[in-house]
Amino acid sequence: MILIFSAPSGAGKSTLINFLLTQRRDLEFSISATTRRPRGEEEHGKEYYFITNSEFEQLIRDDQFVEWQQVYSGTYYGTLKSEIERIESAGHHVVFDVDVEGGINLKRIFGDNARSIFVAPPSVAELRKRLVNRATDAPEKIEERVAKATSEMEKAQFFDTVIVNDNLEKAKIELMNEVTTFLTEA
Repeated sequence: MILIFSAPSGAGKSTLINFLLTQRRDLEFSISATTRRPRGEEEHGKEYYFITNSEFEQLIRDDQFVEWQQVYSGTYYGTLKSEIERIESAGHHVVFDVDVEGGINLKRIFGDNARSIFVAPPSVAELRKRLVNRATDAPEKIEERVAKATSEMEKAQFFDTVIVNDNLEKAKIELMNEVTTFLTEA
């Protein structure tokens, strides 16, 4: 089974995914490929496969992605077919952390075998505050992410579930209930 997580940058999606992965040993994170630079303590092969634009474009030509997007100008993100194969061969359920368009595309591809979950911030103002406090992006990048978040939040309706992350403990409980129900019914 497939769990798809999408959210505007700064909504708390990674925090919720990391919590979920500590609670359920039958889940495994699908590492996406990206052409962006690592942030903070991120490591190649752990949070992402950090590759060059030319490497990414070669993988596109070689049909190595389930889905991919050019999320920001010159910055690609994609889901490698080999990641899904690796996780399924280990007998685990796949957990995706993808941008909103990628989430919609993955749900379309996997259908009823997937649950798409949109993590929403309580407001755009709170999202801006989180991005500023995260201190990983330049001010112009923060404004770009906030502008994009507004249009991303309008697409929440295309997801199976929306979890508003206004209280982290409440969001964790809601997430655990959602995932347990989905995997039990599968």
